Amino acid sequence: MRHGERVHLERFLEWERACTLRLNRTAMSREWVGVLSAVSKLSDGGVWLVLMAVLALIGPDGKQCALHMLLAGATATVLYKVLKTFTGRPRPCEHLDDVRLCVAPLDEFSFPSGHVLHAVTFTTVALAYYPSLALGLVPFTMLVALSRVALGLHYPSDVLAGAGIGWLIALLSFHFV
Repeated sequence: MRHGERVHLERFLEWERACTLRLNRTAMSREWVGVLSAVSKLSDGGVWLVLMAVLALIGPDGKQCALHMLLAGATATVLYKVLKTFTGRPRPCEHLDDVRLCVAPLDEFSFPSGHVLHAVTFTTVALAYYPSLALGLVPFTMLVALSRVALGLHYPSDVLAGAGIGWLIALLSFHFV
């Protein structure tokens, strides 16, 4: 890596650490931790399974959408587990002294955010079938992304990578489902 590239990387990493600390500090109030923790817990999978079940009950298009979400989600799970193991990036709460962990992580590593990866995958697929769901799904997905950094579980780049990978999985899934 050349000197100029190293400088840019160091600046980015410093920005990321500062952003992580700033967002984590916003989660210091009990109410805010409660809201973000609830959003994070809902995005563990339960809200997506309920959405798929409801969609499957509304007719053939809903069944197709639910199946599509399930297959894209399974693909996302496999890829995310491989990436987490391969990269082995420590969580910010383990690396930065001032970051407070507000909820227990589901796994060991930080990169990419699996919650965001799945939220974006499921939201993208669902909105392709039912655009009217955007009013609820888009803000929820954005809160999931915010919660992962604010709760001390991820860096912003983990969240951005999860969102990008989730979006690509969803887009590619339309060629197979």
